[in-house]
Amino acid sequence: MTHPFLDLPPLTAARFAAIEDRVARLLGTRQDVVIMQGEALLPLEGAIRGTAGPGTTALNVITGPYGQTFGDWLRDCGATVHDLSVPFHTAVSAEQIRKAFAEHPGIDFVSLVHAEAATGNTNPVAEIGEVVREHGALFYLDAVASVGAEPVLPDAWGVDLCVIGAQKAMGGPAGVSAVSVSERAWARMAANPQAPRRSYLSLLDWKERWVDGGRKALLHAPAQLEMLALEACVERIEAEGLETVMARHRSAASATRAGALALGGGLEPYVHEAAEAAPVATTLRAPSGVAASDLVARALATDPALPLAAGGGALAREMIRVNHYGPDATPGTIQAALAALGAALAEQGLPVDPDAARRAAEQAWH
Repeated sequence: MTHPFLDLPPLTAARFAAIEDRVARLLGTRQDVVIMQGEALLPLEGAIRGTAGPGTTALNVITGPYGQTFGDWLRDCGATVHDLSVPFHTAVSAEQIRKAFAEHPGIDFVSLVHAEAATGNTNPVAEIGEVVREHGALFYLDAVASVGAEPVLPDAWGVDLCVIGAQKAMGGPAGVSAVSVSERAWARMAANPQAPRRSYLSLLDWKERWVDGGRKALLHAPAQLEMLALEACVERIEAEGLETVMARHRSAASATRAGALALGGGLEPYVHEAAEAAPVATTLRAPSGVAASDLVARALATDPALPLAAGGGALAREMIRVNHYGPDATPGTIQAALAALGAALAEQGLPVDPDAARRAAEQAWH
């Protein structure tokens, strides 16, 4: 049996490097960009294990489940970790970061998630970056959910390690991811005796065998299909225009929030302030006495393709996620999701106004 995807010529080092360059332009960065051959958890963990060790004092910001994971990795590396947790319905502020530095002057590493698709909030990275720079700490950012939905500017914000994935707002593959690395971060890794070497987690391997070698020879056989999908995804964003792509996501978030409020039935935005709500996905609080997971199941029974999900873990009872990212950042998708949620609420005997929801979503789409 043959298939065009099974009979491709090998991906050359030159083409691999060209795709990295396009990702760098997407981020507006002059830092080294390394495309790693796995889902974003690969560079997220690799970046922490490469730069953190027993001498590290880290401020780990928790605004959702991924922040908790980063704290676990940091502790596993032997770092001293100070967690800064905020309620998942809000964002962390630059002033809270400043206060944490004042309480723990030894902080030399800050880990933060830009946008939490799991909880629907987004953090003010530009303002936080100013505080981190004032104190000279290394700044690690998970921008997997935010890239493509809102600005991600590692150089302008002073981010030393910025990890992105293509599977959300970029509308691309999940099997490859990328990280931009500053010279300070490379130096921290080189000085860290615990940094992974000859390992799938090793960024230093990519630095020494790929970047320093002029990007002439790949470390191993690349994930060919995923790399080509990433190239096509970036090409599509370039053609549409990054600002246009981000505007679609902002409009999708505004329309979903306005439509849900107009729909009624007890639905409320999970993130209280619209300014702190992520453009990549909107989270809603289910009405009292109704399980979010049950509402989502009823809504998906009408159309399994709708980008609806219940919250993870303990949030499954109270949180509904409308994942309006990538190809689902469209007016039609938002209207269909609101209509399905309205029907599910009506089945529970709750009063809803689907027409009001439709009008509000239309008016909110910019």
